[in-house]
Amino acid sequence: MIDMITTTIDYMGIYMGMIAKSFTIEPVVDDYIARTKGQRSASQRVNELLRRAILQEEYERLGREAAAFFATAGRRERRGARAFQKASTRTLRRG
Repeated sequence: MIDMITTTIDYMGIYMGMIAKSFTIEPVVDDYIARTKGQRSASQRVNELLRRAILQEEYERLGREAAAFFATAGRRERRGARAFQKASTRTLRRG
């Protein structure tokens, strides 16, 4: 009886904070989830894949922001950065 209560509490903990949604997915995606889910439920696998996709999109967005930021650096800023690098290199060689 205790094991059943513990299991029920564990499952409640997993699903608390989750929102039940219904989405239509392509058969290829469904097949992939079924092949790769292992011992997890399909929902757990889908959530794992979605979290990874969200992180990937965030990294790509940050990469674009960084590229845009550094692309705006003018010739004067780049010249100053090169001068700083040269001075730093000379200092390190002396040390």
